[in-house]
Amino acid sequence: MIRTCLNDLCATFCSCLLPSSPRSEPGQKMASSADDAVITHRTVELNTGLRMHVAEAGPAGAPAVLLLHGFPELWYTWRHQMRALAAAGYRAVAPDMRGYGGSDPAPGDADQYTALHVVGDLVALVDALEEKQVFVVAHDWGAVVAWNLALFRPDRVKALVALSVTFTPRSPVRKPLDGLRAVYGDEYYICRIQEPGAIEAEFARLGTEQVLRKFFAYRTPGPLFIPKSGWGSPDDEVPLPSWIMEEDIKYYTTQFDKTGFTGGLNYYRALNKTWELTSAWTGAQIKIPTKFIVGDLDLTYHTPGIQDFINKGGLKKFVPLLEDVVIMKDVGHFINEEKPEEVSAHIISFIKKFN
Repeated sequence: MIRTCLNDLCATFCSCLLPSSPRSEPGQKMASSADDAVITHRTVELNTGLRMHVAEAGPAGAPAVLLLHGFPELWYTWRHQMRALAAAGYRAVAPDMRGYGGSDPAPGDADQYTALHVVGDLVALVDALEEKQVFVVAHDWGAVVAWNLALFRPDRVKALVALSVTFTPRSPVRKPLDGLRAVYGDEYYICRIQEPGAIEAEFARLGTEQVLRKFFAYRTPGPLFIPKSGWGSPDDEVPLPSWIMEEDIKYYTTQFDKTGFTGGLNYYRALNKTWELTSAWTGAQIKIPTKFIVGDLDLTYHTPGIQDFINKGGLKKFVPLLEDVVIMKDVGHFINEEKPEEVSAHIISFIKKFN
């Protein structure tokens, strides 16, 4: 079923949301007005050899919901959904992905960030949580990883809610970066990221906070370009959208100041390597109950051909258990932060069918 979402949809679920809590560092708790909304932090030693920082909320033993962030995000992007899920009786688990925040970077170069490596981390995390299956909710690059988790290990996923980035079937003939360059050219942001060190130098020139402001404020329903001549000045004024506060930007800035952006950028740099390693899944279907949500102003929703793929049966062909597609009106890319109540309501209303 495909439908357009009004911003006040599912208000009955929104009443379970709790007010924002102050930021927290790993190992601390986020206090709130209700016990269910306390967010705790710990480091999990994975059997992949990495240490992963994990934020958690909700009662122990409750159905687990794994929340996967994208770029340039952290576990923190899910702070609103974690409280809503906890209040609804779920155990929300939001890791910093490989190379982000309090989690270890992968040893070696970008080839250690393929879909197989990152899905391996998640399977190891589910094992460490002592769960046989989890619900998965994911945004942006987290959605790319989640689609692959559902493709490679459907036995570990109860149901999937993917935000912003749809499933992309593997082309049997052309590598992803070759296709992107052919359509957009070398200054398209994913293409600009490919040379190790080059985009890091540009981000260092601008400063961490300015880079984050530019990403979070981007609302153009079309492709993002980072010119080789420079992505503006460090002194440019970049007003924040109303849905993100200065304290939120400060938290993100503090974390990326510590780690840099390379870990997150390496996911993009591993695109072609993932393509090389996944030929066995060419044409494979994802057979997990799924809901897909995207904003109509999201740059991803304006990729050539994507609206027909989503709305005219292409996505359903590859995800036969796709139950719902929601197009949220006047909403951009960072959908779970821009419309936290509505997105939380959509998540809860969907996953509760599979408890």
